[in-house]
Amino acid sequence: MLRLARYLKPYTLLILLSIALLFVQANADLALPDYMSRIVNVGIQQGGIEYAVPLAIRQAEMEKLLLFMSAEEQTLVLSNYTLVTHGTDGYLEIVQDYPGLVEVDGYLLNDIDRTQIESISPILGRAFLVVMGIERALADPASTSAMGLGAIFDLSTLPPGTDFFQLLSMLPDAQLEQARDTIRQEFSSLADSMVNQMAVSAVKDEYSALGVDIGRLQTGYITRTGLLMLLVSLLSGACTISVGFLSARAAAGAARDLRQDVFKKVEGFSNQEFDRFSTASLITRSTNDVTQVQMVVIMLLRMVFYAPIIGVGGVIRALGKSTSMWWIIALAVVVLLGLITTVFSIALPKFKLIQNLVDRLNLVMRENLSGMMVIRAFNMQQFEEARFDRANTDLTATSLFINRIMVVMMPVMMFIMNGLSLMIIWVGSHQVADATMQVGDMMAFLQYAMQIVFAFLMLSFMFIILPRASVSAGRIADVLDTEASIIDQPETKAFPLPFDGVVEFRQVSFRYPDAQDDVLHDISFSAKPGETTAFIGSTGSGKSTIINLIPRFYDVTGGAILIDGIDIRDVSQRDLREKIGYIPQKGMLFSGTIGSNLRYADDGASSEVMREATDIAQASEFVFADPAGLEAEISQGGSNVSGGQKQRLSIARALVKKPPIYIFDDSFSALDFKTDSALRKALKEKTGRSTVFIVTQRVSTIKNAEQIIVLHEGRIVGKGAHRDLLKDCEVYRDIAESQLGKEALA
Repeated sequence: MLRLARYLKPYTLLILLSIALLFVQANADLALPDYMSRIVNVGIQQGGIEYAVPLAIRQAEMEKLLLFMSAEEQTLVLSNYTLVTHGTDGYLEIVQDYPGLVEVDGYLLNDIDRTQIESISPILGRAFLVVMGIERALADPASTSAMGLGAIFDLSTLPPGTDFFQLLSMLPDAQLEQARDTIRQEFSSLADSMVNQMAVSAVKDEYSALGVDIGRLQTGYITRTGLLMLLVSLLSGACTISVGFLSARAAAGAARDLRQDVFKKVEGFSNQEFDRFSTASLITRSTNDVTQVQMVVIMLLRMVFYAPIIGVGGVIRALGKSTSMWWIIALAVVVLLGLITTVFSIALPKFKLIQNLVDRLNLVMRENLSGMMVIRAFNMQQFEEARFDRANTDLTATSLFINRIMVVMMPVMMFIMNGLSLMIIWVGSHQVADATMQVGDMMAFLQYAMQIVFAFLMLSFMFIILPRASVSAGRIADVLDTEASIIDQPETKAFPLPFDGVVEFRQVSFRYPDAQDDVLHDISFSAKPGETTAFIGSTGSGKSTIINLIPRFYDVTGGAILIDGIDIRDVSQRDLREKIGYIPQKGMLFSGTIGSNLRYADDGASSEVMREATDIAQASEFVFADPAGLEAEISQGGSNVSGGQKQRLSIARALVKKPPIYIFDDSFSALDFKTDSALRKALKEKTGRSTVFIVTQRVSTIKNAEQIIVLHEGRIVGKGAHRDLLKDCEVYRDIAESQLGKEALA
């Protein structure tokens, strides 16, 4: 994957924006369990009262609380409250909210921030609990020791109607401080959150005494928190949609650039590179493999960045709710990592194999489709079906093996998640019973644990996709990193003007890549403008190989090919091929119309030029027999025209180009003798000033050629005109006699 990382560079801004949105989404998702915890703890259990810090409190009640605070704590608490009396500014508005202050004086909480509230909440909470405990003990002296005060006072001996708190305020400072120390020891085992929750009932009683509607207070808190949860959920959803759009755009753009570069790279390949990469493999690499990379880029942006954020954030938030249950999450993570590592190590080799099996299946399918007529002619349908079945079965078996491995992950993951839930509920319920944890915190811890597991689950999906995508990326990179064997020089030359088109072979030798022996040996000849140079010889003698060297489909391994005195390796491939009209043996047509195929040679060719070319190529008869004429449709590969018609249209296409050099690579093989003769006669008139090369097996096609080169096992064994070769070249004479007979040659 790293070899293709440069293709993501143009989309850096989209990627960075996606990552930023993922941070927002992750924080929004992590905030939801906390809001749920608040609704349970504060909204339901605490009646909407978040802290043991009342917004308003009666003066007499505040004085009771101050008895159980140190001097510093008293100063801190009182600094955050203002005494409210009948003469206080805004008194009428205050008593509308707290009707009980009409009859008594009280304290009103100042406008302070959350940090200050959290600092005084434990102080007031402990004081509220002590006062509440004392009041219950006074109501039933035998029921409690009043939070440890029984060691100092025997509440059961107090006379009825005694104001205990007034009595307590009269104690010496040392004795009162001793009572406070005893209280601190009583609360030392309770967390501040539990003190806060336990003291809320006392705050509720105070609000009731002040005439505050407790039900409205609770409903308001739950509604506000619920609306916040809704907004956070909507924010998370908006981020999810935005990240999906941005990641898809970046991945699709990178995939488009990849396909384009692969296509451009393949266009620059010589036949040597095509011998290395099969057509089926190149098709798979530019389609299926690119799709795999595109999918994994989306997953990388969507999951790989999101999962660590949610995982780490979940751990931090979970430990914030309870540090005593960290071992449960750690155990689950260890088990998950072991599972993912095991599955990954088993599946990775198969992922590397599966793309090669896809190549094989595509190759068999392509051969079957392109060779269907041959298969039917030889009744080889069953053999080909068996061959396809083997390729298909191999791919299916490998895919099934991978799927069987992967299918184990989901039930195991669910088992781990359910087991994790049970452990958290089991341990958490005991902590709730021991008053060391709140119910909402346990529920939030459970949700954070699920988020952590889902983070690993997302990463496990990446481990499923990444190996195959990594193989695909490597296969694409292999194509992109392949250097073409035929390249232009850093500084190219230009052909001299005017251009004549004299082609000269100087002691040319050629050897195919990785071959041990040359297939062409010391080939030397000159081809002049206005003349036809023909090549003939037995199969495998090197005729087409020589022709392929002229447009540099291959480069010579020895000697040189010169055009107008310039080595063709010193000019650009574009300039060289601009001078050549190439007609292959197998006529290749592209889907479109006859006109679009002819304009392949010259996009600006007029209808008159194309009409002339079809006349010379003897194609007008069937082209204009159709009312559509040049606009008649051509199917993919020219499947709706015959072999001879494809050859004639290929010749017409080259004629539209009007090049100074023509190469006919056995381009008359599908033509009957009459059409062949008429076409050659018209060509002679049209290409009278051009250099013409013809490769053929027919002696009749080249009888009138100015120069015939006879090849045998890669060597020139004869060179000259038809009559001269009949006298001097035994190989040519044998070929001619086998085709025309001795009487015709006499």
